[in-house]
Order: sequence, then C-alpha cells, then structure tokens
Amino acid sequence: MIKPEYKYSELTGKIIGCAMEVHNVLGNGFQEVIYQRALEFEMELQRIGFEREFEMDVLYKQKHIGTRRVDFLIENKICLELKAVINLESVHLAQAINYLEAYNLEVGLLINFGYTKLEFQRLQNKKYRHQENHKIN
Repeated sequence: MIKPEYKYSELTGKIIGCAMEVHNVLGNGFQEVIYQRALEFEMELQRIGFEREFEMDVLYKQKHIGTRRVDFLIENKICLELKAVINLESVHLAQAINYLEAYNLEVGLLINFGYTKLEFQRLQNKKYRHQENHKIN
C-alpha cells in the first residue's frame, strides 16, 4: 500500500489500514455514521491526527454562499470522504475531488464501506495551488 511515488503514502497507508480494520470487524451493511465513529476510534488508537466533519466556507466570486463539510481532515493534509453504498458512482468521486479543490489540498481518499470488500481510491488535486506554510483554518 505504501508507494513512494504517492505523496503522503505512509499516512494514506495508515488510514487505509484503519479502514480495513473497521471493515474486517464490522463488515458491510451499516450506515455511514457508524463507520465514521468506528474509524474515528481506530485512528485515535493508531495516533493519527484528524478533525471529524471539518467545515469550511464556500465562496463564489469572494461572496460567502454556504459551507462544506468533509468527513475527516487528516493532519491538515488529507481529505477523507467516506461512503457506505453498494456501488460507488461518479458523483461520489466528483464530490471527493470537489472537497480537495475547495480546501486546496493535494491528496485525498475516498473510502467505501458498503461493498462486501473495502473499496478505496487515492485522489490527486490537479488544481492544487502550492502555498507556503499551507494550513487550513
């Protein structure tokens, strides 16, 4: 799972490992919130820093038009979006990529607990704008 060519590969590998543990214990068939709570507990056990349901403003031409909430912001580096659906669809991928772009994060994960085996996708923000001392507030 850890591939040096992927940015934050070690951290994303740990997150995926936590998700695998949750899926091995719970299986599929629960609501998304159950997997969120279990993953929160598992990441705490593994000492992975995160914020759950991290909210940020959405701006349109510098005007505040609403907020977005990602399931987890991991160590201020990785956007993690969870699903509990039988089939991941393109709209789920689009939503996860949208979060990466809105938060200006380079790397994200989309994890689905709803299928009989855990599904995950690493995501790369092709519109990422490098900033010195990048930190989300």
